[in-house]
Amino acid sequence: MLTQPSITELPFLGDDVTAPYSDARVVILPIPYEATTTYRKGCEHGPAALLNASHQVEYYDEEADREFWPVGIYTHGAIADTRAGAVSSESMLQQVRDTTAKLIADGKFVIGLGGEHSISTGLVEAYRNANADPFTVVQIDAHADLRHEYEGSIHNHACIMRRVVDMGLPTVQIGIRSICKEEADLIKEHNLTVFRAREMAMNPNWIEQAVAAIPTRTVFFTIDLDGIDPTLMPGVGTPEPGGLHWYAMMSFIRQVFETHTVLGADVMELAPISDSVVSEFTAAKLVYKLVAYQAMAQGWIAD
Repeated sequence: MLTQPSITELPFLGDDVTAPYSDARVVILPIPYEATTTYRKGCEHGPAALLNASHQVEYYDEEADREFWPVGIYTHGAIADTRAGAVSSESMLQQVRDTTAKLIADGKFVIGLGGEHSISTGLVEAYRNANADPFTVVQIDAHADLRHEYEGSIHNHACIMRRVVDMGLPTVQIGIRSICKEEADLIKEHNLTVFRAREMAMNPNWIEQAVAAIPTRTVFFTIDLDGIDPTLMPGVGTPEPGGLHWYAMMSFIRQVFETHTVLGADVMELAPISDSVVSEFTAAKLVYKLVAYQAMAQGWIAD
């Protein structure tokens, strides 16, 4: 059985560079919740694996030629932890909404760590409640996640983007390569903006087109790790062939940060593989890049 260290003992990057909450601009929020996964299990262990792997990430970012830990990064205690016992979807969403709302009120840039993708509903709701103007949810994912319900629950991880559509928020979906007929019909009915992996692979201009397709000034990023090609990210619950490669994905994400205001982000669905660290290290590196891009966009680090 896969075992992971306690989340409370694993601050992102390590104790030496952890900021006090009062001084932190960025809060990492672990949410080890898993209740509706439908293929490979184990994403409730994702946050701990990512935090553990983050201790191997270099503080110096070679792309930006600087370190970003000085912006102040604080790791919150885990919430909605199904490793400790069952948690209802309603309780999970309430915990996520309330915790995120407090962090937003305190002026923190929140990066949620899942856990299954249904968690993102609570994060997005907290940001919607805190922002008078609409923002766009930019999703990187293999799956459209637009089912109304799945296996008897509207809070299944296959339904997260349907909940976002129901909130009335615009969406831009990136890397999609697995949909059902219900989702295909909804995409046509609502004229949703979807960049399909198959088409992206043949379009050298997809990054610029996708950035230009975001209809609002503000953005929330939700990143399901199965949006990345499974040769780089095998440790997910529902892998799909194809998908984004590292440098193209990072170029897209950086351009969004440079041209829009990113309110917050999440990284979901890491399901560690017991004899490999590739997935959790890649996910940890991704989280640090989100910190870096926000720090550069907000001018937190001097040139």
